[in-house]
Amino acid sequence: MAIGGSDTTESLLAGLRAVAEPTRLRILVLCAQAELSVTELVQILGQSQPRVSRHLKLMVEADVLERHQEGARAFYRPSETGVTGALVARLVDLAPKEGAEAAEDRARLDGIRAARSEKAADYFRSNATNWEDLRGLYADEAAIDARLAAAVAERAGGELLDIGTGTGRVLEAVAPFVRGAIGVDNARPMLDVARAKLDGPHFHHCQVRLADMYRLPFPAERFDTVTVNMVLRYAENPERVLAEAARVLRPGGRILIVDFAPHRMTALRDEHAHRWLGFSDEEIAGMAESLDLRVAPADRIKGDPLTVCLWSAEPTEVRAANANRAALAS
Repeated sequence: MAIGGSDTTESLLAGLRAVAEPTRLRILVLCAQAELSVTELVQILGQSQPRVSRHLKLMVEADVLERHQEGARAFYRPSETGVTGALVARLVDLAPKEGAEAAEDRARLDGIRAARSEKAADYFRSNATNWEDLRGLYADEAAIDARLAAAVAERAGGELLDIGTGTGRVLEAVAPFVRGAIGVDNARPMLDVARAKLDGPHFHHCQVRLADMYRLPFPAERFDTVTVNMVLRYAENPERVLAEAARVLRPGGRILIVDFAPHRMTALRDEHAHRWLGFSDEEIAGMAESLDLRVAPADRIKGDPLTVCLWSAEPTEVRAANANRAALAS
């Protein structure tokens, strides 16, 4: 690991100081295996909540851990960016994996994972009837996921944002094709399900966050791909959702929109809280045009009676030029 200037050196030293304590090293190793809350770490470590919180505060200040607030809870995961991220990855590799303490930590972490899975299963069971009633009306979800994943794979390797991630289906499908992925939703029970599903070695580069789709907590031009999967029909203002998606999209990126084609099943408004009864190509193109986005012809996945459409929207030359001028001005 090459060491550059004084800022880099100080970052490395701060990171080393932050983990130079047995409990904090254990915390780092645990958070590398699963994104964990304070309460979950207290259960695993067998230490008081104030003491664990002090350790976490120090590690976040040293940029060893990232902290993400989710209502009254906060979740922690190792830093993955810059020189500190490289240091963290190396320290996790070097940390002892054998011994009684490490074995106990793994066993308690497995207990946390089992509890998450059971909570997710309970949520599925309590909502299964409504979901199955709707699923039977359109194409198989596996086919939809495969089409969406194929679209992402066309430009593999970038950073992806999934708006309205729900139970994390999109993140599961696209994980092999992206460098990193974040799913956002405003429903904590859904995020609990998603976090349980993504708790495995194939999804360490994926994470979920509590967020408002009208006010995304990300800077402009942050992502290469933004997916809006089966979300617009619930939105009071679909164009505002797409405007936020466009704001965080990098030049040359794409927004992938999946939703129903127009239909007349008005019962879906009352029984499933749909605000819109599907979208036509003209409606999607009109919203996109107002945002300086260009939409490709929809990929249609036939169902009975509902057809699912996949639209791909990219910045026009006007939007790209405006982005370049903004970058130069800054």
